[in-house]
Amino acid sequence: MVAAKSMRAAALLLATIAPVAWAAPAAAQYVDGSSLHAGTLEVPLNKSQIVSTDRPIARAMIGNADIADILPVTDRSIYVLGKSFGTTSLTLYDASGRVLTIMDVAVGPDTDGFRDQVARVIPDQQIDAHISGGSMVLTGLVSDAGAIDRAVQLARTFAGDNLVNLISLGSSQQVMLEVKFAEINKSAGKELGFRLLGDNGRNFGFGSGQGAEIVGGAIDADAISNSFGVASRTGIGLLGLTIDAYVEALEAKGFAKTLANPTLVAMSGETASFLAGGEFPIPVAQNGNNDAISVQFKPFGVSLGFTPTVLGDKTINLVVEPEVSSIDSNASIALGGLNIPGVQTRRASTTIELRDGESFAIAGLIQQDMTTQVSQVPLLGSLPIIGALFRSTSFQKGETELIIVVTPRLVAPLKPQQVRLPTDSVKEANELDIFLMGNTHEMKDGASAAAAPAQPATGGDYEY
Repeated sequence: MVAAKSMRAAALLLATIAPVAWAAPAAAQYVDGSSLHAGTLEVPLNKSQIVSTDRPIARAMIGNADIADILPVTDRSIYVLGKSFGTTSLTLYDASGRVLTIMDVAVGPDTDGFRDQVARVIPDQQIDAHISGGSMVLTGLVSDAGAIDRAVQLARTFAGDNLVNLISLGSSQQVMLEVKFAEINKSAGKELGFRLLGDNGRNFGFGSGQGAEIVGGAIDADAISNSFGVASRTGIGLLGLTIDAYVEALEAKGFAKTLANPTLVAMSGETASFLAGGEFPIPVAQNGNNDAISVQFKPFGVSLGFTPTVLGDKTINLVVEPEVSSIDSNASIALGGLNIPGVQTRRASTTIELRDGESFAIAGLIQQDMTTQVSQVPLLGSLPIIGALFRSTSFQKGETELIIVVTPRLVAPLKPQQVRLPTDSVKEANELDIFLMGNTHEMKDGASAAAAPAQPATGGDYEY
């Protein structure tokens, strides 16, 4: 009878605290009464938890009714419903007014639903979640960064922006990136022209060509530039004039190949950079005052910057920025009596995903340049047919093809005895070999002149 009256009083007290809203099916938490403080009860927003005790509950008090509601179910259990994000306290009393237990009630995102989804989507990772201050806090240890990204995306569907990510990456994987810059320059040029020089042996002379100064008397044929280097001379006498005709012809071809192959190693999630080249000075005026000059240095050469992130299944996300630059005198400018060179640059910046050992061409360039130039004697060079004797025509064509290829590899450190250096196969020559034999160095016994340094291992022992 006393127990019945106590439960009626508890029900009346709980009913006056707050109206009971609809709640999703509840989970249960049992309190055995051995400890006064029962820890923290996590209640998902708009869902409920059942709290059960080993002794009858006469009275229950919630600290903040705006955060959670309570409702008796039996004399030994109550419902706790989450209403809004936050933390409050729940105190249970027995019939004699003694405290049965005190617990914190944390209302936040649905951690149980998140755990169920993680078990299905990311089954082999140690990921857990709990509520703190109304936010979902992710903890655990995973083997790759991709699992962290998937867990965070999954948690946002439950918590939105109320999310704190404290998941740790078990072992940081190292990534070696190989970048190949392959460039081919092809050029071809043709020129056909005539030069005419003449004089009457006294004070009259004429000529066509470049590089000669008209001074009086005959024009010096040697002063006229010959860009082709191939010429034949024919002398003609006409009306008392001696006319020298030079026929020039040239066909030139050029081929150049450039290959840069920088290699760099970085840990997953970290940024690494590399530069093999130099810096050249550039004068800079200070505050618009041309009299005050400072010097800034601009780098050139082969540079590489990249940030790898190892995802699941040996997939590597790469943010890569390779660059090859060289000083270009053709793009130089004159400033204040100083000749400042330009810089020819080939650069790429992109984000890609590749598997271990796969290659991808991230940039390419095909460029064609064509130049035609005609030099002629005024009027005479414009005459049909015979005008060809009074003009020179040059034709230049250039073609450049460039491709940039990247290859990431998952690597591990080598053992000390596996490391080979380029200097290991070479020993210094003695004075006898230097002065008598002309040898600058000697190869060690059993060593190859083309021995290359070992690279970090990829799984097994990976060497070139």
